[in-house]
Amino acid sequence: MADIDPPKTGRSLPKALNVTEVDRLLEIPARKTPHILRDYAMLYLMYGTGVRVSELVSLPVNSCNLTGFHVRIMGKGSKERIVPFGEVAGKRITEYLDHGRPALVKKKTTPYLFLSNRGTAMTRTRFWQIVNTIGVNAGLSHRISPHMLRHSFATHLLTGGADLRAVQMMLGHSDISTTQIYTKIETERLKSIHRKFHPRG
Repeated sequence: MADIDPPKTGRSLPKALNVTEVDRLLEIPARKTPHILRDYAMLYLMYGTGVRVSELVSLPVNSCNLTGFHVRIMGKGSKERIVPFGEVAGKRITEYLDHGRPALVKKKTTPYLFLSNRGTAMTRTRFWQIVNTIGVNAGLSHRISPHMLRHSFATHLLTGGADLRAVQMMLGHSDISTTQIYTKIETERLKSIHRKFHPRG
């Protein structure tokens, strides 16, 4: 029996939002309180870079380059990576820095970019709650997690024709086999389209 390989269990595919769902999630309310500015800056940066939630909540203020539009991330194993983000995400971060963070930091001194009501670093648990609440308010029918935004980032890049190696670097995966799971999502989507629309599907 020692020479017999055990059967391989199937790896579950990560859940990703479609582009329409992301658009609904990122639609910022007209009333922009410091908390709203913070929450949407975090959402835009997470979807724009694919950053892990643990990396997002621990970002220092000086990690974001708002002229070069990129963020410096300290990932797993203290490995640093530089990930670009779009101008819209940059605008959301700038709005938060100008009109949101000063109201949250109060008189404290802290290096963290995204702050809680107490002026301390945002926690992972609290951000999970915020993302899910925003998803409910956006009318999305299923629970939303920060990890789904990371999956959506990777899936939408690959669907748009991005290089797998480039996506691996942006996600901070040490092994490209971890990134390759996203190619399976696109394959499953194409199979679904084929079954639905092909006369012999």
